[in-house]
Amino acid sequence: MSETTGQHAHKESLGALAIGAIGVVFGDIGTSPLYALKESFVGHHPLAVDQPHIYGVLSLIFWTMMLIVTVKYVFVILRADNKGEGGSLALLALIGRKLGDNRWSGLVAVLGVIATALFYGDAIITPAISVLSAVEGLTVINAGLAQWVLPLSIGILVGLFAIQSRGTAAVGKLFGPVMVVYFIVLAVLGLINIIEAPQVLWALSPHYALEFFLIDPKLAFLALGSVVLAVTGAEALYADMGHFGRKAIMVSWLYMAFPCLLINYLGQSALLLNNPAAAENPFFLMAPEWARLPLVILATMATIIASQAVISGAYSVSQQAVQLGFLPRLKILHTSAKAAGQIYVPLVNWALLALVILLVLGFKSSSNLAAAYGIAVTGTMFITACMLGILTFAVWKWNPFVATLVTGSFLIVDGLYFASNVTKIPDGGWFPLLVATIAFTLLTTWAAGRRLVRERLAEDALPIEAFLKSIGQKVRRVSGSSVFLASTTEGIPPALLHNLKHNHILHERVVILTVVTEGVPHVPPENRREVEDMGDGFYRIVLHYGFMDEADVPAELARENRAGGPFKAMDTSYFLSRQTLLASKRPGMAIWRERLFAWMVRNAESAMQFFKLPSNRVIELGSQVEI
Repeated sequence: MSETTGQHAHKESLGALAIGAIGVVFGDIGTSPLYALKESFVGHHPLAVDQPHIYGVLSLIFWTMMLIVTVKYVFVILRADNKGEGGSLALLALIGRKLGDNRWSGLVAVLGVIATALFYGDAIITPAISVLSAVEGLTVINAGLAQWVLPLSIGILVGLFAIQSRGTAAVGKLFGPVMVVYFIVLAVLGLINIIEAPQVLWALSPHYALEFFLIDPKLAFLALGSVVLAVTGAEALYADMGHFGRKAIMVSWLYMAFPCLLINYLGQSALLLNNPAAAENPFFLMAPEWARLPLVILATMATIIASQAVISGAYSVSQQAVQLGFLPRLKILHTSAKAAGQIYVPLVNWALLALVILLVLGFKSSSNLAAAYGIAVTGTMFITACMLGILTFAVWKWNPFVATLVTGSFLIVDGLYFASNVTKIPDGGWFPLLVATIAFTLLTTWAAGRRLVRERLAEDALPIEAFLKSIGQKVRRVSGSSVFLASTTEGIPPALLHNLKHNHILHERVVILTVVTEGVPHVPPENRREVEDMGDGFYRIVLHYGFMDEADVPAELARENRAGGPFKAMDTSYFLSRQTLLASKRPGMAIWRERLFAWMVRNAESAMQFFKLPSNRVIELGSQVEI
């Protein structure tokens, strides 16, 4: 894969990109040492803090990072780029584009939507557990500060979400350097403690992980649910590939993040060998007393950065879902004139904040939240492995034996971690599943509803040839241009028929315009416009956008001269159809889903704002459609 695939020409040096990746991509996985090892020993399935269990857990953490992050994501998944972009929806679009409509299509679509739904659950839990775990470090300094943990955490989270509308460009410049300092501190603290108990290095041998399962198979299986917390955020490596490129992510993981994280886990384990009581909070107890307050401050900054990355990810996923037809049009604001990827989605922002605060107030501690955390992460990882299997067999066409071996290995590992986390559903794992279920219902209802509306409209659609013959010279033409937005590239849009029925006139130039979202992140400007002259002053224009492009219809028309000459802003009127949807008993969706879809349509961002149409040149014509 070229690092300049698509529109993401990474002009900065590899070093600058790698530092940027440290700040954005590894924020989530970088804050895992705050709670991963602690949860393994004092979480919902506590372990004895002795050498066999310490070595067993540490060996599991090391080999989990090696197999899941290094092998699966860095060496394999990062190769599955969609014109430079990654993530579940980008992978869904890539496979869909390569395979077309075949027996795999339905399964791939469902898997992609489930992974996206689980991501929203993850996006709510990550800020809550990360900030809580950092602020809880205050209790290590002074137990009397425990009462301030919740108010401070909520205050930090409210502040974080409140500044989102200002954009992340300025704050983003600090992300890389702060996280580099944070990772160096992780390594230094780890080394200091390793020197006190160097025998801990033996724990890197895989036989200690196997020994752990032989000593106590049930507890070892349950421990996987806490061990996997060490790799939360691994999906971000793939999702953020478009921002930094595969090579920069590989370099920053292999030469910075992975070594520093490993040294820190070794240091925490060495501390537990010498002082089993430190299991209550080994991360902060690794530091000398004088350094604990600065460490709390640094860790809090790191968790804010980790939270920022997942919040930005939620905006990006929502934008992709809108463009790919899984969500209604949302208000999307661009916070940077230079970086197209820096967006702010108000509805998503405030919904996340409300749910994050409810989560913090409901679960009250990072330990309680840890039970809720793993299931969304492991579920997404398992689905990614399933989609990778389809990719290796059907798209990359690997040797069947190799594809089976690679996919089967990932499915077994991810399946074990997911199964372990299923046991935590009663303790909090139900929350991300509830969020994912709601998100999945919304995503699939919108996609199915749009398909139903298109089918209903197609039933009454008039072919363009028949329409042109029927009007002939009978209809009066007035000067100017009219643009009728249509959801499909076939037939006559309802708005055109309603306008003719009520006003009995047409403009000299009539354009039927359809916006099509392709299965690629970006479509080059020179390839966006497709024009067909249908005669008698009628033209069909199709605008092609990528799922990460921003649609600007007037700007595209201003560049087009093939449809009867240039478009003048004050001589062009835009006609939109606004359907009032009526739930009916006709075959389609369940009545409650039809009503939900109708509600989503009513609350969607208007096409005028979404396509950047001038408000003083737009006419909306309504109709009723039974679904």
